[in-house]
Amino acid sequence: MSPKNEEIRLSPEEFRLLREFFNQHCGLQFGPESRLSMERRLRERLAVLGHRSFAEYHQFLRHHPRGRAELDEALDVVTVNETYFFREDYQLRALKSEIVPMLIKAGGARNRLSIWSAGCSTGEEVYSIAMVAHDAGLTASREVRVFGSDISRRCIAVARRGVYGSSSFRAIPPEMRRRYFYDRPDGVHVADEIRAMCQFGRLNLLDGSSARVVSGVDIIFCRNVLIYFDEASRIKVINSFHERLLPGGFLLLGHSESLLNVPTKFELVHLREDLVYRKPAAPVRLGVTEPPAPEAPAKPPFQKPSLSG
Repeated sequence: MSPKNEEIRLSPEEFRLLREFFNQHCGLQFGPESRLSMERRLRERLAVLGHRSFAEYHQFLRHHPRGRAELDEALDVVTVNETYFFREDYQLRALKSEIVPMLIKAGGARNRLSIWSAGCSTGEEVYSIAMVAHDAGLTASREVRVFGSDISRRCIAVARRGVYGSSSFRAIPPEMRRRYFYDRPDGVHVADEIRAMCQFGRLNLLDGSSARVVSGVDIIFCRNVLIYFDEASRIKVINSFHERLLPGGFLLLGHSESLLNVPTKFELVHLREDLVYRKPAAPVRLGVTEPPAPEAPAKPPFQKPSLSG
C-alpha cells in the first residue's frame, strides 16, 4: 500500500540528492536547516505526480522528459519569497538623494534611467523603486524604466498583476500608500502610472544567454539573493552584473551581503546611509575589495566629504 502523502519523509540522502540537483541547475544552496521545509513544500509536488518517495521524484527531475518543466514547478515552491513595499528603505532614500544625483552630475541618465531589480520576487521592490523615482520628479525630465526579474514563474505572475494583500504594506510610508495605490475587492492595486514604468520577466541569473537580454543598466538592485548561491555562482553573477552595467553604474546588495574578499572590478562607495558598489567609468584591473581601514582619531574630528551631488 502506498504511503499517505503526509507520511512521506525526506531522508538525509534524498535531501543531499535534491540539494545537489538544485545547485547544479540553478546555483541555489540549501543548508541542513532547510531539510524539513523542503520536505513540507515538495510534498505537494509528489502528490500531484503520484510519487511515493523523494528519491522517485529526484529521478523524475533528472530523467523524465517533463523533468525540466517540473523543475520550474519545484522552484516555485522551494524558493523563499518574503518581501514587502519599501523594504530596507534606507537604500531607496540613497537612490533618491545620492545615487541618481551622482549619475546625473556625471552625465549619465540624462534622458533615461534604467534600473534592474534582479531577484525581484513578487514585485514589491520594483514598484517601490518606481514610486521613489516618480515622487522625486525624475519622470518629468527623462524616461525611467524599472525591470524586475525572478526565477519563479509564480512570482513574476504576481508581480505583473500588481495586486497585493495587507502583508505587503507593513513598511510603506502612508503618503505613498495614498498616492500610488487604490483599493478593490480583490486587493490593493498599484496605480497605472507606476505600472507603466515597470516590466517583468522570468530570468535565471546563472544563465548567461537569458541574462544578456538585460544590458545598458544604470543601477542594479540585487538584495538578499546572493546569500542563496554558492561562491562560484556568486562570482559568476557579480561578473554578469558588471557587464550589464553602464560605466559609472551602481550595484546595491542586501544589508547582510557584500563583495568583501570577492574578486571584482567594482569599487566601494561610501554613502551617508549605506555602502554600495560602482562600476568605474574607466577600466580597472581585477582586484579584491578590502574592508575599509579604521579611521584614526583626529583633532579636530575628521569630516568625511559628502558624495552627494
